[in-house]
Amino acid sequence: MRKWIYCLAFIFLTGCSTKQKDSYFSTEKALWYFNRVREICNLDSGRLWGKNLYGPLMFVDRQTKKIYANGPDAEGTLKLKDGIYTGTFPREIVLDNAGAKIGGTLFATAPLRQNDDTFRIVTRAVHGLFHTFRKNSGIKPSGTFINKMDERNARLWLKLEWKALRNAISSDGKHRDLALRDALIFRGARREQYPMEVKEENGFECWEGLTTFTYMLLCSKSEEAARQNLLDNLDRTYNFQSYSRSYGFIHGALYAWLAYKKGFDFSTITHDSTDMARIAGTLYNIRLPSICRDVAGSVALAYEPQAIYKEEDQRAQNIKDEIHRQIEGFTENPVVFLELESPYFDFEPEEIRSLDTLGTIYNSIRVSDNWGKLTVEKGGCLVSYNLNSVRIPAKQVSEDKNHITGDGWHLILNDDWHMIKMKENYFIRKLAP
Repeated sequence: MRKWIYCLAFIFLTGCSTKQKDSYFSTEKALWYFNRVREICNLDSGRLWGKNLYGPLMFVDRQTKKIYANGPDAEGTLKLKDGIYTGTFPREIVLDNAGAKIGGTLFATAPLRQNDDTFRIVTRAVHGLFHTFRKNSGIKPSGTFINKMDERNARLWLKLEWKALRNAISSDGKHRDLALRDALIFRGARREQYPMEVKEENGFECWEGLTTFTYMLLCSKSEEAARQNLLDNLDRTYNFQSYSRSYGFIHGALYAWLAYKKGFDFSTITHDSTDMARIAGTLYNIRLPSICRDVAGSVALAYEPQAIYKEEDQRAQNIKDEIHRQIEGFTENPVVFLELESPYFDFEPEEIRSLDTLGTIYNSIRVSDNWGKLTVEKGGCLVSYNLNSVRIPAKQVSEDKNHITGDGWHLILNDDWHMIKMKENYFIRKLAP
C-alpha cells in the first residue's frame, strides 16, 4: 500500500525549480487532473455533504505563479488556452489552502508539488474544494493554533487519546466502544485542565479535521484504504515535535470517521466549531463520569503511559539542544521584527520546531497580516510563543519601494507601511497620518 503522507492542502512544499515542475505539469496534465478530481466528486455526488464539491479550481505553480484553472473568472482576467484558463497568481496574495478570489470568483487553490504524485495532488485539490464549499456555506476558517497543545501535560493526554482512538478505529463492537470511552475520558481530562481552549479546539478540529476526513474518504480506493490512510496519518502526526499547529488536522478526522461509520449526516453541520467528539460519543451511547480526571489516571495504565513519558522527556531534550543551536540567529544577530495583529499562516508541519516559551521556528512559511505578505523560503523565522511577533534574519536586506527582500525571504508591504532601521535591527511600522 502506498505510504500515506501527511497532506495539508493549505500547506505546501517550496524550493522546487521551475524546470522540475515543467518536466511533469502542463495544460494536458491540468486537464487530466481536473477530470480525475471531477470523477471523484461525481462519484460521491453530494452523498457526504449534501452537495457535489466540484467547482472553480486552480493549480498554481508556486515558483512561477502560473495559474491552471478549470474555468473562467467573473472579470475575464484568466485566458483560455488549450482548454485551460491561465494567468498569473497575484504576488500580493498569500497562496494558501483556503481558496483565493481571482477576478471576482472564489477558486479552490492547489499549489503544485515538486513531483508528479497523483494521490497527493488529487487530495490537495479536493482539500481546497472542501474549504471553498465551506466558505460558500457561510462557515469561516476557525482557529488553527492551540499553543497549549505543546505543553507537556496536554501532549500526554493527547497521546493517550490518540492511542485509544487508534484502538477504536481498528476494532468493533464492545472493544471499539470501550476504546472510544477511554479516548473521551482522556479528552475530558485534558479539557478540564485547559478549559479556556475548548472553543478554539473545536474550531480547529472542525475546520481542518473535517477536511482531512473528507479528502481521505473521497480519494481513497475503498473505505478500508481510507481507514488505513487515516491511521497512517495519525502515526505520522504522533511523531511531530509540535502539535499546536498540526493536531487538529488528524484529530477531528478521527472522530469524524467514527461518526461516519454510525451513519451520521454530515450535511447537518452548520457551525464552525462543532464538537465531533461529542457527536461520536452520542452516536455510540458513551457515558462519561462527571469528572474525567478522577478516573483518567487509572484508565491510562492500559496505554503504556511510561513509554509516553519517555517520549516526552526526549522531546524536551531535543528542544533544549535546538535552542543551543539556533537561538543565536534570532536573538543575538540582527533581525527584522514584524508585529502580528491578525495573521494567517501557511506552512509545512514537518518543518517546524518548538523552542518552548521562546516560540516556534519555521523552516519555511507564508504569513499575511495588516502590514502585507511575508514569504520565507529558507533560513527560517521565529514566531513568538504568544503569536505577537515574527523575527527573520536580517541578512542581505534590500528595499525597492514596497518590496523588501533578504536571504531566503521576501516581504510585500501594504500602503503606509515601511521598514525602519534601529541600531542593528529592522522594524516594520505603519506611519502615523
